[in-house]
Amino acid sequence: MTQDTAHISPTGGNLPLEPNDFVGRQVDAEELVELLGVARLVTLCGAGGIGKSRLAINVAGRLAAGFPGGVWLVELAEAAGDELIAPRVASVLGIKAEPSRSLSETLFDALADRQMLLVIDNCESLIDECARFCRTLLTICPEVRVLTTSREPLRVAGETVWRVPPLTLPEADGHEYAMDSEAVQLFVRRARAAVRGFTLDAGNADEIASLCGALDGMPLAIELAAALCRVLTVEQIHARLRDRFRLLSEGDRTAPARHQTLRATVDWSYQQLKEPERILLRRLAVFTGGWTLEMAEKVCDGDGLWAEDVLSVLCGLVDKSLVLADAEVAGETRYRMLETIRQYAAEQLEIAGEEHELRRRHRDHMAVIAGRVHQLIVRSPRPTWTEICPVLVLLDELQSNLWAAVRWSAEVEEPENALRLLVLLRWPTIAGGRFTPADEWLERLLSADKSAALPPKVRGDALVLRGQVAFGQGDPAKAYEACSEAADLCRATALHGPLSGALAILAWVAIYQRRPDKARRLLDEALEAVRKVDDPWHEMVIRSMEGTFALSEGRAKESQRSFEAALAIARGLDNHWATPVALIGLAQVAWTRGDLLEARTHYEQALDQLKDITAHWQTITCLSGLGRIALAQGDLTTARARLTESLRLCRRTGQRLGVARRIETLAQLALAEEDDHRAVRLAGASAAIRNAMSGSAMPSGFGARMEELLQPARARLGDTLVAQLWALGKEMTQEQAVRYALEGEDRAETPLPTGRMPVAAPLTTLTGREWEIAELIARGLSNKAIADELVISPATAARHVANILAKLGFSSRTQVATWVVEHNRV
Repeated sequence: MTQDTAHISPTGGNLPLEPNDFVGRQVDAEELVELLGVARLVTLCGAGGIGKSRLAINVAGRLAAGFPGGVWLVELAEAAGDELIAPRVASVLGIKAEPSRSLSETLFDALADRQMLLVIDNCESLIDECARFCRTLLTICPEVRVLTTSREPLRVAGETVWRVPPLTLPEADGHEYAMDSEAVQLFVRRARAAVRGFTLDAGNADEIASLCGALDGMPLAIELAAALCRVLTVEQIHARLRDRFRLLSEGDRTAPARHQTLRATVDWSYQQLKEPERILLRRLAVFTGGWTLEMAEKVCDGDGLWAEDVLSVLCGLVDKSLVLADAEVAGETRYRMLETIRQYAAEQLEIAGEEHELRRRHRDHMAVIAGRVHQLIVRSPRPTWTEICPVLVLLDELQSNLWAAVRWSAEVEEPENALRLLVLLRWPTIAGGRFTPADEWLERLLSADKSAALPPKVRGDALVLRGQVAFGQGDPAKAYEACSEAADLCRATALHGPLSGALAILAWVAIYQRRPDKARRLLDEALEAVRKVDDPWHEMVIRSMEGTFALSEGRAKESQRSFEAALAIARGLDNHWATPVALIGLAQVAWTRGDLLEARTHYEQALDQLKDITAHWQTITCLSGLGRIALAQGDLTTARARLTESLRLCRRTGQRLGVARRIETLAQLALAEEDDHRAVRLAGASAAIRNAMSGSAMPSGFGARMEELLQPARARLGDTLVAQLWALGKEMTQEQAVRYALEGEDRAETPLPTGRMPVAAPLTTLTGREWEIAELIARGLSNKAIADELVISPATAARHVANILAKLGFSSRTQVATWVVEHNRV
């Protein structure tokens, strides 16, 4: 937007016509219109490319009718550093110099009684001169209002600073959410201008949303990226963003040089900085996602920038819109950079030869923070939750920094340091459900050639963590392999702490494999080991596992006692991560007894304790439990809300087993909604996800639950159609299944193919003879008695019983009998 394109009017002003449609920022524009009704000087601040000028022009246009003296634009984009602003303003307004008077005096006299709005764009070019001019203007010309744009505030009396935010990004995945985003709207509008027929649809919505997020919602970057749609696909543009400054290098030829490319925009800002500001900006590039003042002081000081000066220099970078001061987190201000600025700063850090040293400092400081959290959890005497919570909240905000520190340690071949950091983050990783990144790094670091030389304590702890993460992801085979190796190592080196963890996970695997005697022995050994190291947190975990094991065996009273013991330990620790674990167990016991009111109370108490922290596993379990209770009570609206929220959280945290479980429960909800087609497809999808994780092994009772779901559908739809729907569900990928499950009431059911479809019955289906034998089991008959009753051989009867146990997912005849009785099969 340049002066020579402006339309000059002696009375109405010189605002240029907008070159294309103004996208988004409606709320921002309305707020600024109201603000200029009460404030005489408003400065729009923000980084280069954030859209300050475009927003200012749009707001000025909305206000034009209210200023009889006109709305006038003065552009300073190409102003020289020693230039005066008065001549530029006078030229725009058509005011000429008078003999024996300065031009400034003539200008201020001419504006003294004029009711007008003056828009001064790109004040950073002449920041001090603009500040002096505006101060005088506000003093002498009471009817003049000023709207300025600048990368930093003018800092004069009467100024209201309004920080221009990035364009809004989608709040969730999916086509329906993407178009609510200002960033996506801008991308699509500009892409349509570049490519005829470009559309946003379900196939590209997530990719476009992800691209806009990677560009921080910055309008200039989005417009440059959208223009590339004429030669690249959205996927190609996104994949090449690692070199965004080269990629986004063709802009408007008529724009000022520093606005034509992304690099020129950022480079101009960097060149205007003082040397200490340049040093700090490039060093801050080692932080990913955000940092606190203390972190900047610890990591970035030295060699031209001392810790005591960091605050003042940081304030300068905030003023210049190169650093953003976010909301308060755990009592501290959190700072961050837009990713575009951070990548540029990282380039400057490498050029300065400081990258290795700064990343080492960053890694070491992340280890200090992680160690602080670990000590808060395990130290004696135990801290209060008031002490623990703020540190956990801060840690949650620093996740991207922590993973960056792990990544760097791995890249420079320091597996021991990377694994030490991962182990310090053990409980936040498990409670937060951060399984995917942890699994990837543990796999890589423990498989490295140098891992065999690790100290036994480091390797043992890391193997246990790998087992915990693998089991949390629904991979019991990997969990067994890692924890068996850990147990052997820890027994040989008398490492009782990690030994207790390894044994506990091996017990979980045994429970999953329906080997109760082995599970009992392992739990007893784990409890013995943990008591040798005085780790009440882990003792609480093991007591909770005892409760879960007892409940799976039908021993509700014993389960209740174990969970109550776990709850007593958790409350003694005053730890809101620990307490919900026990409360969830007590809720599950109450559910088994049929006491839905007590179960709901326990789940709600657990959720209340989790509201201030990230503990995804517990939160998911509570939401799912409350959803199942609502379903059992016939409150289908509440059931859907709770279950879909739980499923979204499972998907976001990479919990495959959790996804399978939630989809299974949503299948039960669909059945209650009398949507048999949907119920069967979701059931098939859930079974497919479980099969992909663990082969043919299914958890206890899974087949029985499938039968409960499929029987009513077969009665209404017939065996053939149910088999076809089941096959359709099993063909879905996990992501397709999740989207299908989340479609809700507005879903469009996919029609069945007209061609030949597989008609094989679900593997859980009991044959007529198997149902007959299941009913005889419920009557208490032995295999021999069943053989006599049906006139078959005892071996045939035994084979049928084994098939029934496998299909229903049970380990005992008692479970089969109970299930048949409960569902009126006798």
